Amino acid sequence: MSTTQDVAERPWYELILTRKMLICIFLGFSSGLPLYLILNLLPAWLRSEGLNLKTIAVFSLIQLPYTWKFLWSPLMDRFGLIPNFGRRRSWMLVTQVLLFAAIVGYAAFNPALDITVIAVLSTLIAFFSASQDIVIDAYRREILTDRELGLGNSVHVNAYRLASLVPGSLSLILADHFPWSMVFVITALFMLPGIVLTFCIAEPQVSGLPKTLRQSVVEPFHEFLTRKGWRNALWVLGFILLYKLGDSMATALATPFYLDMHFSKTDIGAIAKGSGLVMQIVGAFIGGIWMLKLGINRGLWLFGVVQMVSILGFAWLAHAGPFDVIGAAERSMLAVVIGFEALGVGLGTAAFVAYMARETNPAFTATQLALFTSIAAVPRSVINATTGSMIEALGWEHFFYVCTALAIPGMLALYKVAPWRDAK
Repeated sequence: MSTTQDVAERPWYELILTRKMLICIFLGFSSGLPLYLILNLLPAWLRSEGLNLKTIAVFSLIQLPYTWKFLWSPLMDRFGLIPNFGRRRSWMLVTQVLLFAAIVGYAAFNPALDITVIAVLSTLIAFFSASQDIVIDAYRREILTDRELGLGNSVHVNAYRLASLVPGSLSLILADHFPWSMVFVITALFMLPGIVLTFCIAEPQVSGLPKTLRQSVVEPFHEFLTRKGWRNALWVLGFILLYKLGDSMATALATPFYLDMHFSKTDIGAIAKGSGLVMQIVGAFIGGIWMLKLGINRGLWLFGVVQMVSILGFAWLAHAGPFDVIGAAERSMLAVVIGFEALGVGLGTAAFVAYMARETNPAFTATQLALFTSIAAVPRSVINATTGSMIEALGWEHFFYVCTALAIPGMLALYKVAPWRDAK
């Protein structure tokens, strides 16, 4: 295992070119694919089939498993599923196979005729995806040292964002040329690399594991609440809820927003998602390298400011549109706006994910990380359900101004949970 001094002094490129970081890449991709299918491809499918914005926004409620996953995470901390396959690896394999089957299942239905069935299937995908996230987050925390958290999580975020290229770009482009049924089958095939990797990696060795189900349920929460006192615990949970609230709401209906600005699905796939993906990767990559020197706390401050300001780019685009004709100038404008916002997201997410991992106890990784990420998912899975009504009442431009304002409370909470003077 690398010492803190070794990690601090080694060049960044040597830290990236390791087996641990390769694992973070593949598992990050497997983790991101189903979420971006729900966030990007599903709304585009429903909108292209004639569903209104209110219905599409309400579909964000299918993401509730991401909010409640801490309820079943103790089971994943305590038990394995496949004998002699390892506690973490067995849960990975089962959730990945179920996700593959569920995504293929979309091919059999039509939104105009089977909207209830599609809602149920989408909820199952969210449940399997949230469960996969629990075990992947725990596995990543258990193989990384504290000093490697910033870089390792930025690599994970990069791969997570890279996965968005499939449902958010490739699949959208394919949807302009092939039936949706074929699009979903092709999308599902991108779960296979994660399945293969699960057979190739080793189970992490962790001491102090819970020996009973009661220990796995009670002790993670008791340890967190008593570590620095319940008031500090509430500040941490409040910060996790608020830090990405504005950004999450601003991007909740991003694909319908681009369509309403009169960009084609090919424009969205090739320009918006392409530009966004590149800048998200750049942001997370830079964030991971900077956090080796800055520390996680200062990363949260600096990257959070960029993340908040970048939301205003959407307001600028909304003010200029919708466009009667889409030409090079409009496509360039879209690329700049999405690229800047994606840079802020990449930076902010890298620091945010590293912060949540740092706040866990290695003995209760899955449950505590599931609690933190569940709270972080509340804006995306609950609050975002109101965005459709907000947009219809305020219009796109003023909606984005509100989202910018909602990012401020999370920044203010940094004074308490991650003070600048504490550079850890």
